[in-house]
Amino acid sequence: MSIDSQIKEMQAMAAREELNVVVIKQESFSAKESGHRPVFNELLHDLRNGKYNAILTWAPDRLSRNAGDLGSLVDLMDLNQLQRIRTFGQSFSNTPNEKFLLMILCSQAKLENDNRGINVKRGIRAKCEMGWRPGAAPIGYINRAFGGVRDIVLDTDRAPIIKEVFERSGLLHQSGRTIKDWLDETGFKTKSGAELSLSQIYRIMTNPFYYGYFEYPAGGPLYKGMHPPIITKELFDIVRSRMDSLVPEKPAWGSKQFPFKHLFYCGSCGSRLTVEEHFKKRVDGGKNRHVYYRCTKSTKDPDCPERSITTIMIAEQILVMIEASDFDDIGPTEKLFNRIEQHKRITSQLIKDHGLQLSKQAHFRNYASYVLKQGTISEQDGLLRGLNVPLFVRNKQIYRRLSD
Repeated sequence: MSIDSQIKEMQAMAAREELNVVVIKQESFSAKESGHRPVFNELLHDLRNGKYNAILTWAPDRLSRNAGDLGSLVDLMDLNQLQRIRTFGQSFSNTPNEKFLLMILCSQAKLENDNRGINVKRGIRAKCEMGWRPGAAPIGYINRAFGGVRDIVLDTDRAPIIKEVFERSGLLHQSGRTIKDWLDETGFKTKSGAELSLSQIYRIMTNPFYYGYFEYPAGGPLYKGMHPPIITKELFDIVRSRMDSLVPEKPAWGSKQFPFKHLFYCGSCGSRLTVEEHFKKRVDGGKNRHVYYRCTKSTKDPDCPERSITTIMIAEQILVMIEASDFDDIGPTEKLFNRIEQHKRITSQLIKDHGLQLSKQAHFRNYASYVLKQGTISEQDGLLRGLNVPLFVRNKQIYRRLSD
């Protein structure tokens, strides 16, 4: 059932049973992984703060298909902060039998989800061992379905040009840029009608698919394909050896460290924020480094209008947020609390020498100010994770929850 139809059914049930619906929350993130659903995390936070004390949902597996989120729900029931979970066909309250049944149903959903994943991977592996690569065929080939049989055949228009790309690189020692200029001059286009980018050309020249083998997934085992090769293994090795000698070794993608990475969500569409690094040349020949966080537009709205926000803006707003919030309302995690206490012990003697007696809130503000201005990336990440609430960005403003 769609989310809208689930909501409609549960609203009808609430009317029949005269239940007081305080707020309706919905999100399309999968419930199979813990800690990756901002709206669900917000729901737990509101339950702890007493905004409501029951949940109305279509089925138990809509709430959780992982042990972490299930444990959070049961803990709230043990504390009597969550008094009842009502589904379309069942009701779970804070009694041993009903909590046990809830855990069984959610655990069964997790088991089914895990088994489904194993079966899908097994099917993909069997297909690879038979010589057929899953997914869309690379440039120079066409996916074909005929008589109920699917296979991969040569693209007679593009395959000869792909072969010449390898020959120009391996035999004529042409650079990737020279090959791109030649392709643009000849009017070569992909199946979608676009010109090949330089990065696409390099990916082609490092893809073993063109000599009859393929990796699946990327970086995984090498399988012998049933598709016809475009080039020989010898030509591929020549091209690859030449590229390895010309291209300097680069750090693995995603290995670069940035503060606040993977910690924010878009306040407009709910997608995660990604981080980008840009350099701008100065008049004196040097470079200025700029780090931006922007919406990935990967959840609901590919045209999300949310604009990027800088690291400096994030640090300034987080500090203002902490200074304006009550320490107990933030509810820092135990790990963050221990770091604050450690910083307190280090600075307490200096404060004492000046005859000052600071509150718990003041120590927290001092620690946050130090971390955001001078702390390491690990300390900055730990501070934001330790606030124990989802963080959203809308119109370059940070919110602790969507309703702020």
